[in-house]
Amino acid sequence: MLLTIIVFIIVLSILVFAHELGHFLTARRFGVRAEEFGWGFPPRAFGIYKNHHGKWKSVWGGGEINDCPDTVYSINWLPLGGFVKIKGENGPSASSGLAEDEEADSFAGKPIWQRAIMLSAGVAMNIFLAMALIMIGFLVGLPQSLDNSLDARAQISDRKIQIVQVTKNTPAEAAGLKIGDTILSIDQRQFTAYGELQNYVNSRIGRQLDYKIKRGQEVINENITPVFMPDIGKGGVGVAITETGIVSYPWYLAILEGFKLTFVLLWAIIAAFYEFFKGLFVGRGLAVDLSGPVGIATITGQVARLGFVYLLQFTALLSINLAVINFFPFPALDGGRVLFLIIEKIKKGPVKRELEALIHNIGFALLMILVLLVTFRDVSHFGFIKNIINKIF
Repeated sequence: MLLTIIVFIIVLSILVFAHELGHFLTARRFGVRAEEFGWGFPPRAFGIYKNHHGKWKSVWGGGEINDCPDTVYSINWLPLGGFVKIKGENGPSASSGLAEDEEADSFAGKPIWQRAIMLSAGVAMNIFLAMALIMIGFLVGLPQSLDNSLDARAQISDRKIQIVQVTKNTPAEAAGLKIGDTILSIDQRQFTAYGELQNYVNSRIGRQLDYKIKRGQEVINENITPVFMPDIGKGGVGVAITETGIVSYPWYLAILEGFKLTFVLLWAIIAAFYEFFKGLFVGRGLAVDLSGPVGIATITGQVARLGFVYLLQFTALLSINLAVINFFPFPALDGGRVLFLIIEKIKKGPVKRELEALIHNIGFALLMILVLLVTFRDVSHFGFIKNIINKIF
């Protein structure tokens, strides 16, 4: 449990810090003052800054700093990523008698296209982070499906047959097989190709088979009887399998393959969200299972136990996922703020700040309610909430 918490905090901190770093760097590039850029969330533990005379000064704890014309770089007590406070982004600045759109170093005083880039930079940085992680992964070796799309120059090790899907109401589900399980052997017979394994199972419908499964560091034996599967027209136990291995490339190919895989994953996540919302609008319900912070933390801990490269790949996937979600045109998200800039461009004038703030606050409240509901559902999977309810009632 402690490992799960520590790894989750580290992964989340990297993703959030990279996102905020994107906002910070583009703000500086366009001459907008970043009043504070910090690791973690306030309250502030320690900070450094340059005063009006160009000398570095330190500050302990929170409180106002009156002699800093630029940026306070801080370390904060809540170790969950980071934040950047950009001048004029959330309202008028009290540091000047000028209107915020008249201040040269204010976010609100910049052209719409520059503000749009600053708001979008966090999303872009998460995509770049994912790309960098995947490139590094391909240098040391990443777990991949071994199909015909692999470059012939790829170096492959640790070949195995893994489960990538478990169908409901099948012998496999009844036996407790899970996605990610490795099939070591069936009836003490090892297989190097999934076609051979499928043919073996298909030829033994109705006969009990001894599956040897590896899950993480644990080896499990399950007796499973294949049945005829109408959807595929042959015998099986209700799993989809694939050959996987640790794939690595020379450095120049690792860069190219990392670039390609990043955008393949980006497109796949966008398509998945499209199907998700399409299902909601046409009345099919949720086609995917949502996970909140507790669910993601649990998965992170499980992935970390598989090894560093698995955690690296999972972190890259989370980073792309965070980028896509953040660019939704929903209030309080970066995409929602960009949407208001588009409206401002169309109507040739900004939306009233009070109205925009109200809409973003409502959007944020709705997002927090959704997070709480999904978190409640995640926790209830462990039986914790159910036990409390049973004791109360």
